[in-house]
Amino acid sequence: RKPKSDDEVITFDELTRFPMSFYKTIGEDLYSDRDPNVIRRYLLRFYLVLGFLNFNAYVVGEIAYFIVHIMSTTTLLEATAVAPCIGFSFMADFKQFGLTVNRKRLVRLLDDLKEIFPLDVEAQRKYNVSFYRTHMNRVMTLFTILCMTYTSSFSFYPAIKSTIKYYLMGSEIFERNYGFHILFPYDAETDLTVYWFSYWGLAHCAYVAGVSYVCVDLLLIATITQLTMHFNFIANDLEAYEGGDHTDEENIKYLHNFSEEVNNIFSFLILWNFIAASLVICFAGFQITASNVEDIVVDFIFFSASLVKSFVVCNYGDEMISSSSRIGHSAFNQNWLPCSTKYKRILQFIIARSQKPASIRPPTFPPISFNTFMKVISMSYQFFALLRTTY
Repeated sequence: RKPKSDDEVITFDELTRFPMSFYKTIGEDLYSDRDPNVIRRYLLRFYLVLGFLNFNAYVVGEIAYFIVHIMSTTTLLEATAVAPCIGFSFMADFKQFGLTVNRKRLVRLLDDLKEIFPLDVEAQRKYNVSFYRTHMNRVMTLFTILCMTYTSSFSFYPAIKSTIKYYLMGSEIFERNYGFHILFPYDAETDLTVYWFSYWGLAHCAYVAGVSYVCVDLLLIATITQLTMHFNFIANDLEAYEGGDHTDEENIKYLHNFSEEVNNIFSFLILWNFIAASLVICFAGFQITASNVEDIVVDFIFFSASLVKSFVVCNYGDEMISSSSRIGHSAFNQNWLPCSTKYKRILQFIIARSQKPASIRPPTFPPISFNTFMKVISMSYQFFALLRTTY
């Protein structure tokens, strides 16, 4: 699709279309209550529930495999191979649960952001909407491709490998392996029909986990992008002002209320996100140092995607802190000397408020920023060092 020119109006829905559309591929529709088609609404809901029931059935199989193999030092490597997948699965479940609990609050937040979104071309130029949309879409696209690559590589690599060996390299048997270590309650390899049924069920399970895992972060990126856009517009407006009685105090309070709502919706999700990411990075890194070359490629994709995902979330958290802090500097840097005493007092309140910038604050973690990313890396290394001493 060609990017819009500067003379075309960008709608609010364009900024949230990608995560909304992507989420619908597993049956999740945030605006399902507004869908007049009742049949479609319930079909999507049934598809979503069925997908997560299938997903969690396979997660139970992963946990059983982990428990069986963690008991012996000779199979510790096999147990640690499935550990990142279990952590990833728990995080996908938790994110979907958190989204379901906060669905109404998130929809209300999106509605409020839509109300203050600039609607005409001139206003959008002042807000630099085109830049934010382009930048956000690039990040979302690369982020999604990378995150879905590691679920796809785990899912399809065994089938592709077996197909090539059997049909192109003359192997006598078609190896019936799975991308994830699962303890099945039945024979899932002898009968070819059972194998493919189980295999594609597992592939769909990985897709559901990947989409639910990614889309919550995409919605977070979309909301923070728009808050950052508004904060920077107010900062530019304050800094460019030449004097007189003018204030954006009410707008600033309004945006900080939005920021608090974003924090309330996403803070616990991000807390578990970082805990799970630390464990996933640790176990994936351990697999890289202890596996053969073939497995290292897949584990490295898993490792890299987890790092990038944590970095992107921290980057957007850091941008929100920086853009809201900038308002205080802009208020001081404007030409306030000829202004009235009342206006100067208002500027003091604005500057004082900017000393506590808008941020997302997961419990036990500092506000999300690049420092948080370093803490995640530090936690991952501590887990990794502990695991290396036991193997």
